[in-house]
Amino acid sequence: MKAIVFETIDTLPSLKDMSISPKADEVEVDIIAAALNHRDIWITKGLYPGLVPDTIMGADGVGYYNGRRVVINPGLAWGENEQFQSPKFRVLGVPDHGTFAEKIYISPKALFDAPSHLTDEEAAALPVAGVTAYRALFSRAKLQKGENVLITGIGGGVALMAAQLAEAAGANVFFTTGSDDKLENALALGFKGGVNYRNENWLENLATLCGHLDVIVDSAAGDNISKLLKLATYGSRIVLYGGALGKMGGINPQPLFWKQMEIMGSTMGSPHDFEQLLAFVNDHQIRTRVDKVYHFDDYGHAFARLSVGEQMGKVVLKL
Repeated sequence: MKAIVFETIDTLPSLKDMSISPKADEVEVDIIAAALNHRDIWITKGLYPGLVPDTIMGADGVGYYNGRRVVINPGLAWGENEQFQSPKFRVLGVPDHGTFAEKIYISPKALFDAPSHLTDEEAAALPVAGVTAYRALFSRAKLQKGENVLITGIGGGVALMAAQLAEAAGANVFFTTGSDDKLENALALGFKGGVNYRNENWLENLATLCGHLDVIVDSAAGDNISKLLKLATYGSRIVLYGGALGKMGGINPQPLFWKQMEIMGSTMGSPHDFEQLLAFVNDHQIRTRVDKVYHFDDYGHAFARLSVGEQMGKVVLKL
């Protein structure tokens, strides 16, 4: 079967024929679409531990198993504790064979019926972004109807999905972005308001828009967190699911304890989170935002688009 395979760092993965034998507890799924994540870019740059050459990449996918159209839960070996993952937890696609192939062999426990209102491309784009956003908002931050929530870095798959889920839950959604084009596109989706963080007075403008923040969902960390905390109100929750800008300097502890604030981390999600995500998406008829679809053989352009950060939503490969 054709597959997109990680071989060495700092090079584009290879498209090659692979022959794989299933394990005793695995079933065969025919992949029809798969989506990229920034994780795939970081793997090619050698920024993940435990990289294994000749491994099929990809965590997001939709396919057919026994006549059912299924989405794949990309989190492997979460464990029994809903509070955090087990030491064996990992994400599908390097070091385990992933979804960038014509077929995947996987445990049937990872297969869930794809929401019927989603296209193949939309369903393929849902798992990683969806479960990460769902857990951050609901399992961790306990977002409530009517609260003000800030989603930073909108345009990326997780951030955009988080904004959609939060809006469907009845929250007031505000966002930041580094592009005026993305700012206009996100505003057109009906969110309450947003700012371009590259503009000089972005924090003041955000304060004018939202007044205060009950929940912040962020993937960058860095020094901007200390700025955003100025807008966080009593009992607010800040959830980090990434750290692209590194260490968080300059945080004043006094507002943290006086306002009874919480800063917490979140990674992917449990099988329960994934199941709850699918139920929420079905109940609210949420459609995953797809930025661009590429043919499987044109994967190089898909990787290039994600690398430069031009996307507004998910980049998808169609088999």
